Amino acid sequence: MTTTTAGIPGLDTESCYAAVKSRDRRFDGVFYIAVRTTGIYCRPSCPARTPALHNVTFHRSAAAAQAAGYRACKRCLPDATPGSPDWDAAATVAGRAMRLIADGVVDREGVDGLAQRLGYTSRHLSRVLTAELGAGPLALARAQRAQTARVLVETTDLSFADIAFASGFASIRQFNDTVREVYAATPTQLRGRRGGARTPGAIELRLAVRTPFAGSDLLRYLAVRAVEGVEVAGDGWYARTLDLPHGPGTVRIELGDVLDPGQTALVPARFVLHDLRDTSAAVARVRRLLDGDCDPIAVADHFTGDPLIGPLVRRRPGLRVPGHVSGDEIAVRAVLGQQVSVAGARTVAGRLVAAHGRPFTTDIPGLTHLFPDAATVAALDPEQLPMPRARGRALTGLAAALAGGDVALDRGPDRGAVRRALLALPGIGPWTADYIALRALGHPDIHLPTDVGVRNALTALGAPGADPSTWAPWRSYALLHLWTSLEENS
Repeated sequence: MTTTTAGIPGLDTESCYAAVKSRDRRFDGVFYIAVRTTGIYCRPSCPARTPALHNVTFHRSAAAAQAAGYRACKRCLPDATPGSPDWDAAATVAGRAMRLIADGVVDREGVDGLAQRLGYTSRHLSRVLTAELGAGPLALARAQRAQTARVLVETTDLSFADIAFASGFASIRQFNDTVREVYAATPTQLRGRRGGARTPGAIELRLAVRTPFAGSDLLRYLAVRAVEGVEVAGDGWYARTLDLPHGPGTVRIELGDVLDPGQTALVPARFVLHDLRDTSAAVARVRRLLDGDCDPIAVADHFTGDPLIGPLVRRRPGLRVPGHVSGDEIAVRAVLGQQVSVAGARTVAGRLVAAHGRPFTTDIPGLTHLFPDAATVAALDPEQLPMPRARGRALTGLAAALAGGDVALDRGPDRGAVRRALLALPGIGPWTADYIALRALGHPDIHLPTDVGVRNALTALGAPGADPSTWAPWRSYALLHLWTSLEENS
């Protein structure tokens, strides 16, 4: 029987098998290995004995392995790996679809809703996903539901009926059948003797990220920009409110450095959700905030030998590009930050939240509001906002475009199309459009040549005329290193 790589682009059988033999964690989430003799599939770094080459196949997604009849390994939990870094780097249709599926779009809107967001017919989208990932949108969503169900079974004391519907299953029977098929265990067996959460709606998880992971630098970035009422930060932790499809929630994450390269670090996160159906969406959005699917070794390798960025990368291994939990929120905040300091933008955003945010009772001191949604901001009188009138009009115009669906920042549309739509709005220039792409769309190749911080950092490093084209396709990471170096020396 011939060993195959199930259509994994850029990876042949020998490369995949070499990664498995070396238990290389960098490939966890990039592909999965399935073993014919045992009927299970694993992550490449699984500590189990390496199977013979003629007994294995390789798959681009967990869903593809499940569709081929394989069960998840109980030892390495392959569904708990970070996502593929290719989803953000290339931002293909398949990559954008995976981001939306992780956010629960198929469960909320069906395959037709997913296809509409991506600008394709359902049939064509199914062909694209099957060709690239080995499974169609329904199978990929099923794999996502199974993972959410396992997490809830193992980390909460919810009834299995509640977990079934919170995970997106249409019935308890479907939930039971899927869990048994994917994990070769009943929900009762998965739960075992694990303790459950005691706060209603609370879920304590550990989010997988590749190492090195510069969590303390990420924390500093978020803390400096934390908006009063919406975000708070302390020694080693950050928390914020979440505006989710079925109701509000909060998350508190612990951020520290894990610098040992080539491993998988686990970021503790505690979610409190009004509606547990938002579990998948909440986790996906916090992972975006963490830049959780980044491959820091690939980024570092790219800058090896660069006389300017190379030393910065070695000084700050594992630096992440902070994403955001809400594209609409960070877009509004980007306009508020036009031509003002970070502290000034933070102050104005805090006033906006106090006046127009939705009050929300939480168990975390300092978290009191949800950030105003786009429709609320669009309805404001730009003449009454605490900013120049032109910027006020730009703010409400952008919010109206977001509220009306003319601009979508959910990582579904093509990045180039989003940028063109933003630039067509009055008062939205290249800096604002590109900063939104950096934070909301997870674009890994953004450079901000007019940014004062970038200019000052380059001048301080003695390279005001540096050519950023050599940093592609990871210019966003070069940008963060420049900003961090400036803050370090200020």
